[in-house]
Amino acid sequence: MAKKDTFRIVTRGSDGSLLIRDYPSIDPILNANIQIGSDDCSTDLELRGLPVFRGLIGPMPEGKNIVRYESPEVFETLTKEWGNAKPRRRTRRSAATIAAEAAEAAEAAEATIA
Repeated sequence: MAKKDTFRIVTRGSDGSLLIRDYPSIDPILNANIQIGSDDCSTDLELRGLPVFRGLIGPMPEGKNIVRYESPEVFETLTKEWGNAKPRRRTRRSAATIAAEAAEAAEAAEATIA
């Protein structure tokens, strides 16, 4: 497993943009926030034991080596956007379509040989 070595705080700016701050260790975050507990139920085992802060949602994994904390407003907004995103519909080709494409490819191959 890769070591989680970047701690990211995501908040919303006054203009509505996302503000992302990265820290090389948890220490600056511990000094600026109140710890109310420790994560003991994450499915990512590397997050277990990391602090839980008042006013921040997290810790949550982001990539292989980033631990992410979000403000409640950012968490709610991004979760709603994620939930409303429509998945791309994948169409399956029918047996008739596959046979027709194979026949076209065979005809094209014969035409190039002749």
